[in-house]
Amino acid sequence: MDIRTLPDAEREIYNRIRQKYTLTFDRLRFGEKQIRLLKIADLEEFLDGKNPFSDVSQFPFWIRLWDAAMILAYVLGSQPRAAGRTLLELGAGLGAPGLAAAAAGFAVTISDYEDIIMDFQKVSAAASGLKDVQFAHLDWLNPPQMEPFDVLAGAEILFRDEFFQPLLNVFKTYLKADGEIYLAHDAKRQSLPKFLQLAQKDFAIGTKEQVIKRDGKKIAIIINRLRHKIN
Repeated sequence: MDIRTLPDAEREIYNRIRQKYTLTFDRLRFGEKQIRLLKIADLEEFLDGKNPFSDVSQFPFWIRLWDAAMILAYVLGSQPRAAGRTLLELGAGLGAPGLAAAAAGFAVTISDYEDIIMDFQKVSAAASGLKDVQFAHLDWLNPPQMEPFDVLAGAEILFRDEFFQPLLNVFKTYLKADGEIYLAHDAKRQSLPKFLQLAQKDFAIGTKEQVIKRDGKKIAIIINRLRHKIN
């Protein structure tokens, strides 16, 4: 990609990040639409010799484009009723699902908790030619006031059990009465069944499995759609 085509603000962000890391753009296609995703080219460079498995709670999960995020991006990018609807991506990381949703016509807010993460998201949105995208710092333990959304979405956001209830509170706070939630996780994610068991008290849950192949191996991704239960 020709960085000179970026708007001034995003080009400045890109150049600032480039001073520390080697960067690359991935191109993801969804039918006739596509997005460009800014990534760190060498994860070892970012980790700087740290063992990512010595303390999983400290691992910067956002630096990787997860299979579940790609599947969720395809799901949201192919939604037939996008125009005029609002969508919030939670724990967005690189933001592929949210950007795909924006390309499909949603008015998207991408959220995460660190400035560096949001810098990558902003450059990716600009590189993808997306203008109707907002960015928000969102602490699940202390969520800011925002208008409710038609759709909430998140990929691989269930890593720590202690955040299950705060996340459910976020769902209840930000989802419209007739809204829906899309989640995507690797089928091996042990925390998923535990979370869904808690969620089913307040939400009707649909489940679909999508199998992809990577390096000759089959990977199962679970996609869940949640809606408020009707009392």
